[in-house]
Amino acid sequence: MSQEDRTTQSEQLIARMQTARGYIYPEWELAARMDPDFTEAYNRIYELALGEGRHVPAKVREFVAISLLAFRGAEREILVAHMRRAIRLGATREELFEVLASTLIPGGAPTFQRGLNALLEIE
Repeated sequence: MSQEDRTTQSEQLIARMQTARGYIYPEWELAARMDPDFTEAYNRIYELALGEGRHVPAKVREFVAISLLAFRGAEREILVAHMRRAIRLGATREELFEVLASTLIPGGAPTFQRGLNALLEIE
């Protein structure tokens, strides 16, 4: 494959990822440019994990991701990106709050607070 074809492949992949998620992290843009085949494989797993499921809608899958990311100490911008995606998929701020509230007992107050901190940025 020529360098020009590889660049085109990378740019198309970045655009698809941006469209599907509503965001793309700079690290994944770099990965797509460095190795589009590897990043395409990652993207397929991402779509299977956080896309529409046969039984669980993508919005609910985002709720799970948000909860786990808050528990694991994800940076605010990562939580915000997933919350915005959940909203694009039909979630409300009230639903996001309830998802965060459900993390209080199993995840502790720091998990809940981390999520609330990101929710502050969601209009």
